[in-house]
Amino acid sequence: MALHRPHRLVAALAALVITLAGCQQRPPEVAFPVVDTAGLSPVRAAVVDVLAEQYAHQPPGPTYADGLDEPWCADFVSWVLRAAGAPVTNPNSGSWRIPGVATLEQAFRQAERFRPADGGYRPQVADVVIYDEPSPFGQHTNFVVAVTDGVLTTVGGNEGGIAVHRFTTADDPGLRGFGLPADG
Repeated sequence: MALHRPHRLVAALAALVITLAGCQQRPPEVAFPVVDTAGLSPVRAAVVDVLAEQYAHQPPGPTYADGLDEPWCADFVSWVLRAAGAPVTNPNSGSWRIPGVATLEQAFRQAERFRPADGGYRPQVADVVIYDEPSPFGQHTNFVVAVTDGVLTTVGGNEGGIAVHRFTTADDPGLRGFGLPADG
């Protein structure tokens, strides 16, 4: 019996080495985009800073939803805006936290800070993107962190964590529009 234990130990160590080697061969995580904040308003620069910090730490969704376990993309957006010093107000409750995409859009509309996707507005860094069906994102929201030749780079929550996406606005039929942070 004692002779078999070293073989089991060797087999277990070999399996561990193979597993770790496989992990190292996986594609690296997407880095948070480099964003030049020098020309941004203080609020927009703060949004980018908060996004980068949250992206690096990847807290779980309930962090942004007052501990609730729910779809949290709109919670994340309202949390980031609050942390950046530009909170939005939930039109239904008066709270800073907005748990729904439609309510988030309503808050931006009531504050006259919503720009429809088909209205000719050119999105800017720190704008909030609002999606609905038939977008590949479904009903969703996230932040613009870069715009290059019609390609948006966004960062948002409830995307398998906090994630980065790149897409062409013309290719998203469910893109509703953009919420502008209160620049003060």
